This record gives sequence, C-alpha cells and structure tokens, in this order.
Amino acid sequence: MFVLGTRIEEYGLVVEVRPSWRLARCGGCGARAPGYDRRGPRRWRHVALLEMRVWLEYAPRRVDCRGCGVRTEAVPWAAPGGSFTYPLEELVAYLAQVTDKTQASRIAGVSWPAVDAVVERVVERCRAASSLEGLRRIGIDEFSYRKHHRYVTTVVDHDAKRVVWAGEGRSSKTLEPFFEALGEEGCAAIEFVTMDLSAAFTKAARERLPQAQIVYDRFHVQRLAGDAVDEVRREIQRDLAGTEEAKELKGSRYALLKNAWTLTVPERARLAAVQETNKPLYRAYLLKETLRDALNYKQPWRAEKALRAWLAWASRSKLAPFVRVARTIRKHLGGVLAYVRERLTNGIVEGFNNRLRMIARRAFGYHGPGPLIAMLFLCCGGIVVRPLLPTRD
Repeated sequence: MFVLGTRIEEYGLVVEVRPSWRLARCGGCGARAPGYDRRGPRRWRHVALLEMRVWLEYAPRRVDCRGCGVRTEAVPWAAPGGSFTYPLEELVAYLAQVTDKTQASRIAGVSWPAVDAVVERVVERCRAASSLEGLRRIGIDEFSYRKHHRYVTTVVDHDAKRVVWAGEGRSSKTLEPFFEALGEEGCAAIEFVTMDLSAAFTKAARERLPQAQIVYDRFHVQRLAGDAVDEVRREIQRDLAGTEEAKELKGSRYALLKNAWTLTVPERARLAAVQETNKPLYRAYLLKETLRDALNYKQPWRAEKALRAWLAWASRSKLAPFVRVARTIRKHLGGVLAYVRERLTNGIVEGFNNRLRMIARRAFGYHGPGPLIAMLFLCCGGIVVRPLLPTRD
C-alpha cells in the first residue's frame, strides 16, 4: 500500500492511498484481471490516531474477471465489501474477545451492530478450512440461548479442546450439515462421541457414525438418580403433609442429594433421622450412592458387575422413579460402560456452553443464532487475533 497524501477534515484525518500492485485483482476470487473502469473515491475506517478518526481514501477500479465477470477490485487493506480496514477489524474482534460488546463498540468507536458484523467477518476469514480434519473424539451438547426452546448445538474436539462446529436447533437433523462438512472419510475417522442421554443425538450418531463408540456422560447418568431421589422425597412429603413425620423430613433435600463426604454435621443428623423414620426414602438415597460407587470403578468388569446388580436392585425397589431410571440405564448400558473404559465425559462441552452462556449474558442476549455462533468460534474456536497493540521497550 502506497500513501499518496494526507489532509485533515472536520470529521478526521484522511489518508490517500493506493494498492502496491499494478495489475488489479478481482474482489471475488482474488485473481489478476484487466481494468474495466474506475469509480469515485471511497473511504475505509482505520484505527484512530489519538482522538482523531482516520480514513483511508481510494478510488477503486472495476475489473473484468474471466471467472467472476465485472467486479470491484480487491484492496490489500480491507475485505471486499467491508467499510473497515483489517487492523480496525482485528482490534474490534480482540476487544470482543476480552470484554462485552458495549465496551468494544465504545473503545473502537464503532456501532453495536458493527461489532457483530466485524466478528462474523473475522471468524470467516480466520477460521481454518482444516478445522474439521483429524477429529477422533468429539462431544455434542445443546445450549438454550433464548426462551421458547431456541437452541444452538455445539460440537467440541476433545483432543484440541476447541469448538469445531455449531448450528441452530437440537434435533437429529441439526447435525446433518456437520456430517456433510466432515465427509465420509472424516465420519469414518471418528472413534468416540460423548453426549448426554439425548435421543436425537444418539440417533444421529448411530446413523452417521456407526463405527464410533457412544459415551454417555456419567454426570447426566448420576443426575437421573438424584432427580429420582428428589421425586421420591416430594411424593412422601405430599403423603405425609400435616404430620410430625413431614416436619422431620423438612430440610432434608440437600442432605439427600449431596455427596456423603461433603455433608455437614446438621445434614448428617437429618440423614440419620431419615434412616430411622423413613425406610423408602433412605433406600432411594442408598440407590443414588450405590450408582455413584459403581461408576467409580476403574475396571470395566467390576463396573459392569456392579451396574447390573444395581439395575436388579432398582427394578425391584418398589420405587417407581428408580424403576424408570433402571429402565433408561439398561437401554443405554453400553454407552454408560464406555465411560468406565475411556474415562471420557462431556465436561469440556459443558464448560464451553457455560462460556457461551456468559457471552450471551454479557451482550444482554442475542436475538438470532448467527452472531452468537460467531462469538462462540471467536472465543472458543482456537482463533488467535493479533491486533496492533503497543509493546514494551
């Protein structure tokens, strides 16, 4: 880029520039092409100088590209069709990574919608085409970004620890674009898929990744037992409403749901009272703890033996919630046991979803999935933004 001259106007510093190459390049494909005609001067917003706005000015040509037809030429300092220079876009994207959109727009001196547009362009430009190559172990989960069941499904690479794909929805068809982008060879290379007990994700994985081992997240499995304990407690509480036994059960919820080694002294006392006065509820507590112990085994054969014994006990426990849990775990037993062998969980995916939730709240909500997915890739997709920042001597 050559600087031809500068001048100060009432709205900032204007720098007249022109590309360093002689033969113009197509703004669509980037190929060299002969000139067609020239348009009037155009300006691109650049990084501010102190408190002064800076603009680059150039009269772009139109070129007659053999492949694209008549197109406006590409310039080396800005993306085709963009109104900001590359350095300013890099700065805006960096600010969007480290702070909220309000502060990013205020520091960079751009509008709120411009931040979203810049982030989407930077992600499209910096996201490598090879981001889906070499996938071997992936995790799938959904995230609710708005009320009324508006979801975004994310796919995470366990080995690279980054988000590799995201799309709107949470059905089995939501993942079709991901599998299409992955290709037959990429799908065949997937060895493990971690997920919760979602029927939609299970269906998609079994249809498109038949060779992959599905690994169900152990914490979602344990949550089934925790929810069952709470359901048993509520049923008993309703049946005993207004009695002395109901008063004794009051405040026992956290004692029943917490891990045994984290119980406080008052909670241990409440649990001991449950053991003495309410055998069915204490049986539900023991079922929850026994399931956790079974999943803690590191030897697959011991874990399978313990799980099958737990399934038999839960099925004949005369506690309807645990009978349903046993039916669910028996249906997904292969994927539950795969956790014991591989020790893979969906924790990394849940972590990225928590970060996505923080991004959504930091921006006071998103009305559509596009800007939110772009921010997800910017902050969790392994994209490195290097703006022009001051350095120490």
